[in-house]
Amino acid sequence: MGNGDEVIMIKHTLHLKAPGNWINDPNGFIYFKGRYHLFYQYFPYAPMWGTMHWGHAVSKDLVHWEHLGVALFPTQYEDQNGCFSGSALEYNGKLHLYYTGIHYEEADPENIHVCLNDVFTSSQLMISSEDGENFDNFFGKSVVVPVIEDENIGDRKDTRDPKVWKDGDSFYMILGSTWRQETGRAVVYKSKDAVNWEYAAQLRSERFGRILECPDIFKLGREYVFMGSPMYIEEDAGGYEHHAVCMPAEFDRKACTLTLPKQYQYVDYGLDLYAPQTNEDKEGRRVMIAWFRMPKAVEEAGEKPWIGMMSLPRVVELIEGHVYFRVHPEVESFFSQEYSVIEASALPQESLISEITTTRVPYRVQAVLKEGEELDIGGYRIWTDRGFVKTDRSKVFADIKGHRLISTTPKIEGECRLDIFVDRNLIEVFINDGQYVISNVVYGLGNFIKGRIEKLWRL
Repeated sequence: MGNGDEVIMIKHTLHLKAPGNWINDPNGFIYFKGRYHLFYQYFPYAPMWGTMHWGHAVSKDLVHWEHLGVALFPTQYEDQNGCFSGSALEYNGKLHLYYTGIHYEEADPENIHVCLNDVFTSSQLMISSEDGENFDNFFGKSVVVPVIEDENIGDRKDTRDPKVWKDGDSFYMILGSTWRQETGRAVVYKSKDAVNWEYAAQLRSERFGRILECPDIFKLGREYVFMGSPMYIEEDAGGYEHHAVCMPAEFDRKACTLTLPKQYQYVDYGLDLYAPQTNEDKEGRRVMIAWFRMPKAVEEAGEKPWIGMMSLPRVVELIEGHVYFRVHPEVESFFSQEYSVIEASALPQESLISEITTTRVPYRVQAVLKEGEELDIGGYRIWTDRGFVKTDRSKVFADIKGHRLISTTPKIEGECRLDIFVDRNLIEVFINDGQYVISNVVYGLGNFIKGRIEKLWRL
């Protein structure tokens, strides 16, 4: 661990959650030396956003997670006020982490974790580890992209979240940035050794909102996909203005130019999901994990108040220009091995539309919804309306005001097959094997299921 503290023996199953206090973006997601490593933005002092550290969790199967404590923390001039988001790269047998260091030009005298007047600078830093667990925060950091002073290249303040990958003999880094706070842009750097980086190209696009965060480019077969989190792309009463999007892309490795279509799709149509990050699993599948924004901390007996959790691992596929997010095989294996299954054919016919009680979470439900049918998961409603799948969490959202309660997919032709994963504070609804996903943060979930189900996995 970065600071030599003892291991924090906090374990989570299925969904990685904050080990107390606050977490947000997933960082440095990678399979390295027999384990999956998932770092995350972490404020270890309160259930609120503050000076960012990197927390660290590991897993052998993407289902059972163990927190290892703090991996990165501020020590340098460039990251004095936060180790912001970034990514991981395995190279020459080492794990290399790239992240954005934040330096406030003036901190709030009443709260040093807050930047006064929103004036700060951003640099890109690197730190390495032989074993993936121990990081020298005092002498092991180096600045690989200093503060950008040329606004034609990037913004000195809002250029961040390096995603680094190797393709052929070269290394690439994509950063989220902005053009004068008016148009988001993606900035690409290139390197031959993963240490010395040169500016290569950029793309300004209205699809990036006013500021782009957490950009990601990856290859699926012979095609590329772009994924990112544009800020200020939806300004309604739904609670959030910033959302995660994805789309097919063209990327020229030599010129580092990125070309995008006019249309994008949301990564998740519940619109609570943000800052997704992808990497390859041990079988070479492209896997995504993302952060779920929570407006209220969870307070339960015997636990520190906590806020923030991660999605299920989702396999990303591109089919005829549409990005699918499928349930990862490790999640399938977990439910087949550790859960009992109740099938509709084994239930009395009248039970298909009556109440089924399940008192423990997580659990999994499969159903096929026909037009006008409805499923009630502990107060969380799912139904179809003229080809759209819709959800309503108004009964399980603790009377929180100002946030989206009803979510909907684009119109779907044909049947709607649902694969639903229920945890105490999160429900993820996969539709037609990942054609679309709706996920919603919930509070106060009940212990019943009402509706026509096909299978139920429960403890």
